[in-house]
Amino acid sequence: MTDAGPPAGPGAGDEDAAAGDGAMEAAREALSRARRTARDKGLRPGSPGRARRRRGGGAGEEPDPRARRDPQLLGDEMERLVAGRGWAGEVQVGGVVGRWRAIVGDQVADQVEVVAFEGSTLTVRARSTAWATQMRLLTSTVLARIEELVGEGVVAEIVVQGPAGPHWRKGPLSSGGRGPRDTYG
Repeated sequence: MTDAGPPAGPGAGDEDAAAGDGAMEAAREALSRARRTARDKGLRPGSPGRARRRRGGGAGEEPDPRARRDPQLLGDEMERLVAGRGWAGEVQVGGVVGRWRAIVGDQVADQVEVVAFEGSTLTVRARSTAWATQMRLLTSTVLARIEELVGEGVVAEIVVQGPAGPHWRKGPLSSGGRGPRDTYG
């Protein structure tokens, strides 16, 4: 017979507790060393940081928000970045294109894709004429859903295109004529 491990006697858990206490003591020691080092450098560990003034800042200017040391909510910081860079329109367009499947549903999204977004006009292309007709009937519902999910005024009009037909201009050396259709009379 082989022994499966140390016997579970009265002193078996003492070694684990001693190892845990040793790790805690090492962590406390490392923290106190880091605090001493910070104090030697003139820093005050545990105290809130001071806001730094921007260069050229005059009276009445707000302190630089980046100088704050408090953690900020990611959503608030993203809104500030988008507004500061003037990306609000592009973000809304990306919201419509990125959420297209959630806006129209899986079945419609499989058959109708976003082609362009210019100004407040969304252009979509259907894979068949039947789906183009269906999408034209759903336009008001889709516009309401876009307003609900993305925001009001982002899309004012939806232009629905049917499937693209074949084009006759193939290659850089094509002629400017009507193509093969002009031989049929």
